[in-house]
Amino acid sequence: MVDSRQDQEQQEPLLLPSPGLLIMPGETMEEEEESSPAKPATTWRDRISEFKAEFWLAYNAKAVSHWILLFLSSLAMLVAFPASSLLSRVYYSNGGTSKWVISWVAVAGWPLSALILLPTYVICKRSPTPLTFKLVASYIVLGFLSGADNLMYAYAYAYLPASTSSLLASSSLIFSTLCGYFIVNNKLNASMINSIVVITAAMAIIALDSDSDRYGNVSDKQYIMGFIWDILASALHGLIFALSELVFVKLLGRRSFHVVLEQQVMVSFFGFLFTSIGVIANHDFGKMSSEAVKFKGGESAYILVLVFGVITFQAGILGGTAVLFLSNTVLAGVLNAIRVPLTSIAAVILLHDPMSGFKILSLVITFWGFCSYIYGSLSFSPKKEAIP
Repeated sequence: MVDSRQDQEQQEPLLLPSPGLLIMPGETMEEEEESSPAKPATTWRDRISEFKAEFWLAYNAKAVSHWILLFLSSLAMLVAFPASSLLSRVYYSNGGTSKWVISWVAVAGWPLSALILLPTYVICKRSPTPLTFKLVASYIVLGFLSGADNLMYAYAYAYLPASTSSLLASSSLIFSTLCGYFIVNNKLNASMINSIVVITAAMAIIALDSDSDRYGNVSDKQYIMGFIWDILASALHGLIFALSELVFVKLLGRRSFHVVLEQQVMVSFFGFLFTSIGVIANHDFGKMSSEAVKFKGGESAYILVLVFGVITFQAGILGGTAVLFLSNTVLAGVLNAIRVPLTSIAAVILLHDPMSGFKILSLVITFWGFCSYIYGSLSFSPKKEAIP
């Protein structure tokens, strides 16, 4: 009996560490490799079929309400952000002069986020995050930096066309990547480095072609200052992005939607306080009535530009926050890449911004840089395990 059992055990196949490779006793690996049929080459049709299968698998894994919210959030990013940029330029082109007013408009909509946050406490029965000294201090610092960032962008919109300003603002991807690498220890690969080089080249092209898109009432000094303020604002925006991520990692430690929304409300609130102090110190609230009278289109047009500016700024921020929570940073990066050409094209059509060949080339290169960054981000995404 012992001999027969040993014979049976010797005839059983042996499973090697390589998955799916079986070697029968007496065979060698070379013989098995020669006898196994070659795998057919993967065609584009196979890849499309595989993509469709993965798409429907991901779609069926979530409720319909999830996809509706994701669609609305994505639409908010693609519509609200370009609209807020165009409205800022409309304010200056129609007679507005205050830099503090536009920076104040960017954060004056924080109660809208608070109104969305309150139902999560009442209906969803979420408890507010305890406010520690470090957390409040981080909100104050981020709020101050956010107010300063909005003020820098206001100077950029005052002196630059909306299409040029949006292209320069895309350099924030460079600074957010670098700040994330040095502050949060985020990973960095060759594709991301390539995106940094490519987008930097696109910014250089705009700088070399500065004479083609400067408005007649803007001096050389003002155009250069607008260019510099836009780059500095993009750098500060990248720093804010990295510091916000650091707050989540070190202080909050959880990424539920109401926690993300809490941070957005608190940062916008403190940014609103700092900006309001600046508006009051500059006596801009008192100047708004006289500014509205001189505004092209009258007082009603002046009020509509500011009100819709408040709504679109906040809607864009809420849309971006929701996309990050409902999906991932890759989708947010894709939408961010798409909104750059959307803003430039809308500025050319609606505001008659000059669009030279160099600016079109810069737009194409910028989009290429975004694609390179997204490809690099995908390589860091966790791979799904194969379904047996």
